[in-house]
Amino acid sequence: MMATSGLLAPSSTRSRFKTVLWIFLGITALFVFITSEVFLAADYPMYHAYRLQVIADRALLIPHTLAGTLALLIGPINFSSRIRQRYLKLHRVLGRIFVVSVFVGAATGVALAFGRPGFPGTCGQAAAWVVCTAAAFITARNRQIVQHREWMIRSYAVTFTFVSSRVLNLWPRYWSHLGDSLSAVGVIGFTLASLLLVELGLNWHELTTRRA
Repeated sequence: MMATSGLLAPSSTRSRFKTVLWIFLGITALFVFITSEVFLAADYPMYHAYRLQVIADRALLIPHTLAGTLALLIGPINFSSRIRQRYLKLHRVLGRIFVVSVFVGAATGVALAFGRPGFPGTCGQAAAWVVCTAAAFITARNRQIVQHREWMIRSYAVTFTFVSSRVLNLWPRYWSHLGDSLSAVGVIGFTLASLLLVELGLNWHELTTRRA
């Protein structure tokens, strides 16, 4: 999410930073997959009530999960400079799939939350996701490449909140005692924190350099 903090750094430093960042994000995603999805499928006692809700919501949850997973997987591929330079058509096709995935994921997420205490938080997260992605698509169509990449970074930061907001799931107080309303606030908090980190990264040079 803060890969842009190295935009003006030497190429080797930027490359190392991106590698470390993607490894960290990958480990985080693997941790969440095991502690949330695997434990959920295994009917971990703390998730039993949630598991019943997931089964009841499967008609919306399946397309929501597939769309979110596609967006998560496409991000690292399309951020690769080598792939973009060598396979530009692939980059564009995956970009369009990413946009469709975001819109499907946002719509189904809002539908899943409708009528529940977490609805405001989900709406805020979905709105940020759609706005950032739409801006990335429009700037790409207008061939504003720098702005397109910046908006894509913002969009992927919001995409990753579907992982980062589940990191604390194994903490009983976070899962069992905060309640749906406060959990919704937590989703908004993760989304805002992710976007703030991106803005710091995008403007790091200006923040740390004094004009002569």
